[in-house]
Formats: sequence, structure tokens, C-alpha cells
Amino acid sequence: MSKKNSKRITVKIGTRVLTDSRNEIDRRIISDLAAQVSELMNSGTDVIVVSSGAIGAGLGLLKLDKKQRSLSELQAAASVGQNHLMDIYNEYLGKNGYIAGQILLTQEDFNDRRRFLNIRYTLNTLLKHKAVPVVNENDSISTEEIKCGDNDRLSCLVADLAASDMLILLTDVEGLYDDRGRLIERVDEVTDDIRSFCRGKGCEESAGGMMTKLEAARNATRSGITCVIANGRKKDVILDIAHGGKSGTLFEAAGRKVKARKRWIAYSIRPSGRIIVDPGAAKAVAQGRRSLLPSGVLDTDGKFIDGDVVDVVTEKGELVARGLTNYSSEEIDRIKGLRTDRIEKELGHKDYDEVIHRDNLVVVEG
Repeated sequence: MSKKNSKRITVKIGTRVLTDSRNEIDRRIISDLAAQVSELMNSGTDVIVVSSGAIGAGLGLLKLDKKQRSLSELQAAASVGQNHLMDIYNEYLGKNGYIAGQILLTQEDFNDRRRFLNIRYTLNTLLKHKAVPVVNENDSISTEEIKCGDNDRLSCLVADLAASDMLILLTDVEGLYDDRGRLIERVDEVTDDIRSFCRGKGCEESAGGMMTKLEAARNATRSGITCVIANGRKKDVILDIAHGGKSGTLFEAAGRKVKARKRWIAYSIRPSGRIIVDPGAAKAVAQGRRSLLPSGVLDTDGKFIDGDVVDVVTEKGELVARGLTNYSSEEIDRIKGLRTDRIEKELGHKDYDEVIHRDNLVVVEG
């Protein structure tokens, strides 16, 4: 395990770590986790907690199971469970001299750059005043359109915006297993071969599962953040990882990371649509780090406006890049395949030569 001293760690705690078979919060587990977080805080390491468990706890309190529940019932369960969960976090953090600061987020908070930065300011201020930020999706109001997706993705977004050195994803298995059921101690890159292991042992049936953890680990490492997937019920697991132990599966941070604003474009915002490009444009963007011009555009997919984040894909649907478009889908459909000197004649105006400028374009892999 990496021996570098982390100054700020984001810890994501999964529902199956926090709740028992009856969907009730396991107070013993939260007590243990709170003690570990407090010990790290005492040593000068900032800790941010991304906690699942609100819906599960609420279902338990309302004596409901999750099967065939409506969205409104799940939202109501989250409303009840979140308060209960925060009370327990405050109880056990309080025994160690800390308090919990609740932050509830939706995808919209990440889409807006100003709100995105305000989250960072709030996190920093909470930590300054000996409060442990406890972050969760705002499940009591979230709909499919504004959901972050799952708390694995949310934890990666939080770790990045908070400038964390490490992201720890705590689940109910020891880490990532290979096709023989052996724990993989280190992953240098999340490839298709690594993803294929998600069909085997250790792929729990939760809202996220191992695949979403791998995607979170991939995005975290590309943002310069070391990531570990480990068993949250293992004794002193957070302390062991933070001190360089061998718990779980380690994903080492990339040596070169994407700049902060481009990480926001690539990972924080959900794309509003797609621009399909020809092979020449795909190569120019991916290998030449060039802007996307209308001459290389074949088609669009979805409705979007200028300023939206869109995926740039090949005719086969392979992801090439992600960026902020200068033109709407309707405008691009009119200028696709044209030279830049013909944009104004077709549209009646020309604000940009580029469909996406290279400064707003990030090469990513699917």
C-alpha cells in the first residue's frame, strides 16, 4: 500500500456496511468508524465522509422492504432515515470531540461551476471548525434527472472537488477479486480485463456494485487521487489504509492528472447529448489534442444547447472526448460537415470557428 502521508481523505461508506439484514443501522459499526475518523482528525488528517444508508435506515424505521416501492416512498424513507443517520453520526463523533456537518447534494450542484466551488468552501470551513462533513445524495428530493447516480460516483466527485489525496470505498467485501476468487491487491489501470472481474466474487447486489466502484476508482486516479476498495467491517480498516497497510485493493494515483477545470468537465457533469465525428476528427481530437471543427462532425444525438457538456463519439459509439459545446444540437445539425468560413452564411452568425474548443475539450476513454 502507498506510504505517502495523506492530508485529506474522503471515505465512502456503503449501505451494507452500515445496516444489518433488517435495514437497521448498526450502531457498533458507526461507533468504530467514527473513532477511526476522529483519530485521523486528531493526527492532522482531514476526513470527509460520504455516507449511504439513509434510504435503508428509513425503510427499517418505517417497517418497509425495498421491493416495488414507489419513488415517493423511497424519498420519504430517505427523509426519515437521513435524520436518524445524522443523529447517530453526531452521537459517536461527539464522544471523540467532533460534530457532523450534513451536506446533501444532487447532480445540479456539480453542473453549476459556482455551486461546485461553494461546496468546496463549505467543506473547508467545516473541517476548520472540527466538524466532519457527512455527505449524501439528497435522496428525499432526487429524481432520475438530477441524481448523481450512486454514492460511489458521488464520493469520487467529492474527493476531487475537496482536493483529497485518497478515496477509500468501504463495502462488504475485501476488495476486487480475480476470476479465481483471489483478492487483487493492486490495480495499475482499470481496463476491460479488470472490469471483467466484476462478474465474479465480490460483486455485491447494491445500488452501485463493484462496477461503479471501479469507475469511481478510475476517475479518482485520473484526478491524481489514490483509491482503495476495502471491507468496511474489518477492524481499524480506515486507519490501516491511511497508515500504508495492505487492506483491500489499491488503485494508485496517476502521475499526471488533468487540470481542475477539465476534470470538472470530464467527470462532474452528466453529458446532455453526443456529437458523432468522422475518423479524421476523432484522431485529431484524441491524438492531436485539436479543437473539434464542424467539418469533422457527422451527426448529433440528443437535444442540447450551447454551453452544455456533450460526448464526442465515433460512428461506432466509441467515446473519444467530452467538452463544452459552442453550438446547440440544432445549429450543429445545420453546419455539420461545413468549413468554418461557411458557418455564418448558414446560421446568420458565427460566434466561434470551433464546435468545441480544445481548451474546453477533454480526451476520455469509455
